[in-house]
Amino acid sequence: MTPLLPEDDRRTALPPLAETGWAAVPGKDAIRKVWKFPNFSQAWGFMSRAALVAEKLNHHPDWTNRYNVVDVTLTTHSAKGLTRLDIDLAHAMDRLAPDTEIERNHGEPVSCLCELHARKA
Repeated sequence: MTPLLPEDDRRTALPPLAETGWAAVPGKDAIRKVWKFPNFSQAWGFMSRAALVAEKLNHHPDWTNRYNVVDVTLTTHSAKGLTRLDIDLAHAMDRLAPDTEIERNHGEPVSCLCELHARKA
C-alpha cells in the first residue's frame, strides 16, 4: 500500500500546487482543482491526455466534466488520504494545461459555457 504523505513532504509539496490552483478539500485529505477550457473539445482532450498519465501511474482521479469545465479531486483511496501519487499526478496534470483558466473559488458552483450562453439567450 502507498503510504500517506508525511507532514514534511506536505509542507514542501502543497504550497507550489496551491499556486497553480490546487486547494484542500474540506473534511477530506484530498486536493481539488477546476479547469475552465475554451470549449468541450479542449476539455475532453485534456482529460484524454490526463487519463493516459493516470493509467501509467496506475492512479486515477475522481473527476467530472461538464462542457468546458473539468473538476478534479485527487486522493489515494487505498491509503485514505494524500500520497506521493496524488502530488505526482497533480504536477502532471498541470503540465498538460498550463495556460488554462482556473476556478479558484471552490465554494461556489462553477458554470460551464453552455449555462452561460443559455443565460444570455
